[in-house]
Amino acid sequence: MVTRRGFLTGAGVLAGGSALAACASGEGVASTSVELNRLATQTVPFDGTHQAGISTPLQSGLNLVAFTVRPGVDRDGIIRLMRLWTEDARALCAGQTPLGSLEPEMVVNPANLTITCGFGSRLFDIAGIADQRPDWLHPIPAFERDQLDERWGEADLVLQVCSDDMVTLSHATRHMIRSGVDYVSTRWFQSGFLNTNGVLGKEETPRNLFGQKDGTVNPRTDEDITQAAWIDEGPEWARDGSVMVVRRIAMNLDTWEILDRTSREVSVGRTLDTGAPLTGTDEFDEPDYSATDRFGLPVIDPVSHMARSRPAEGHPEQVILRRVYNYDLEPDPTSEELSNAGLVFICFQKNPDLQFTPIQQRLDEADRLNQWITHIGSAVFFMPPGTDPSDPTSDDFWGAGLLQQ
Repeated sequence: MVTRRGFLTGAGVLAGGSALAACASGEGVASTSVELNRLATQTVPFDGTHQAGISTPLQSGLNLVAFTVRPGVDRDGIIRLMRLWTEDARALCAGQTPLGSLEPEMVVNPANLTITCGFGSRLFDIAGIADQRPDWLHPIPAFERDQLDERWGEADLVLQVCSDDMVTLSHATRHMIRSGVDYVSTRWFQSGFLNTNGVLGKEETPRNLFGQKDGTVNPRTDEDITQAAWIDEGPEWARDGSVMVVRRIAMNLDTWEILDRTSREVSVGRTLDTGAPLTGTDEFDEPDYSATDRFGLPVIDPVSHMARSRPAEGHPEQVILRRVYNYDLEPDPTSEELSNAGLVFICFQKNPDLQFTPIQQRLDEADRLNQWITHIGSAVFFMPPGTDPSDPTSDDFWGAGLLQQ
């Protein structure tokens, strides 16, 4: 039997600036401690119509792990793995010790832990159900500006692990990798972080490493998320699932930081401080693309990132649910750049052929930000619907409706 051991990779969640100010003045120390304790023990329900970790509010930490199915593992083996992974993930997300774990003290602070599973295209071949593979489950078409590295490419399975506690995140990820070691090997590992301000319970649009608010236009209501993310047609085993597109995007901070603030804002179409469109004052103001300045020039550049990424006229379906994290690694000693940073860009949708790909095609053709970003990785995964072992009409493990046909 393979032993299961956790390891530590980072510190816990930091309190926000307002909490620190309260501490400095001698006030709010007790309330801040209560908030931290509440966050540490807070859980996200694992079972439900949809998998958690898709429309769930963003946590501060991400580990995205892709896997290759080991030679000789067939559909029965994949089913055993899905039963094991689902059972262990359900326990971890509830702050409980998975069966066989020797480290109960490592799971007591779930801090909104979610574990979400996806299937790659090749898994359908391995499981002998290639005829069931949806038409949209294929690599994103290559774009002219892409510089894709195969090490960040397609995979058989993926686990998205998110939490507001970095030790919990590390332990849960390690546990899931070790528990599946007889069935899969790790293909790639992408970690990310963002500023959620979750300690004080205040949800704000997080910023990327260019200093921009990232995700202002995300669908937020249940109705809007349903229209964008949840599969509502096709075979029953796919309904209430979703499709994950992962793009690894390198950001050249060295050349970006040469720009003055006005140039940075023109490139995006939004102000850096509030995230408001250049024609407004609030982050969520509707942009006025017809507005012109005193010289008759558009206030919002038609090839700004905001203008190019909006849905094409007559295509309201071109909306995606973004779940984007920053990465920041040690500089590459073979490169002249002083940083090695970027985005683990994750988005969910019903059909990437109709949603992600048309958006990215427009951005590839013309986008001011293309001078400072490069897409270096790409993968697509089907995300099965949620689970509920107490409901006979729901799957009791990830992908049961598909794999048990």
